[in-house]
Formats: sequence, C-alpha cells, structure tokens
Amino acid sequence: MIGLNRQEVEYAITELKDDYMRQQGDIEKLEATGHTKMIDKAEQRLEKMEQRLAELNQKLAEL
Repeated sequence: MIGLNRQEVEYAITELKDDYMRQQGDIEKLEATGHTKMIDKAEQRLEKMEQRLAELNQKLAEL
C-alpha cells in the first residue's frame, strides 16, 4: 500500500468490492448446494476482504 496514489487506491477499492460481491455469490451457491464446510472458509475470505477494504478506505481518506 506504500506509494499508492489516489487513483490506484480507488482502483484497488473497486476491484476489492467486485471480488467481495463475487464471493458473496459463491457463498449463496455453496449454501444452496449444502457445502457447509466450504462456507466457513468463504466467510473468512469475506472478513479478510472487509479488513483490506477498511485499510484502503483509511488510506484514501489520508490522501
């Protein structure tokens, strides 16, 4: 994250939001097919994405 300019941070946020939405869709598919063990891992990935998004938003606020 060091050395990123405003445009790069905004792009990273957009990409992360897109990935987050895809991950949510994947979780819905897993729920529909009964793959409960895989849901936990997918939800953990969502949590990491949320943390990263918070970091990027903080960085954007600092720019």
